[in-house]
Amino acid sequence: MLRVMLEYEFEKIFSIMEASFPIDEYRAYDEQKALLSDERYVIYVLPDSESGEVKAFISVWILGKFAFVEHFAVNPEYRNQGLGAGILTELKDILGCRICLEVELPQTDFAIRRIGFYERNGFCINDYEYIQPPISKGRQEIPLRIMTTEGKLSSDEFEFVKNTIYREVYKSI
Repeated sequence: MLRVMLEYEFEKIFSIMEASFPIDEYRAYDEQKALLSDERYVIYVLPDSESGEVKAFISVWILGKFAFVEHFAVNPEYRNQGLGAGILTELKDILGCRICLEVELPQTDFAIRRIGFYERNGFCINDYEYIQPPISKGRQEIPLRIMTTEGKLSSDEFEFVKNTIYREVYKSI
């Protein structure tokens, strides 16, 4: 059962983030922690009911007409247990709106498997070119694709989503 992260869990979340994402895909520690003061940014966790350990987390920006998943990772100690699909199902119920997220270009087996996972869980890949701006000082931009629930985006919808993410999440417009 997902719940909002408790402040003391941030250290574990950041540790999972470091273990799960290339450095260009997450902010420096202080910048990531500073996001917690933004009411539009929420980190949900899946706790282990026995140990209290964080099994997984998913960080989300609530951006009006849609929500943007910035990070989604399962603690390495709990991987390959089928947690991801349940988390996405629960997140859809919690948010009740279109969900957007970024994925790597389908150029490696791992990226193709990840895209397939999201497709099996109700997301569609949008074929529009998209570049993730540098997420933090010293980080690089990354060519990615946007995946969405509730079907593919029209060209106008894609521009709206992209510009909203650039402005609100990456502060690049």
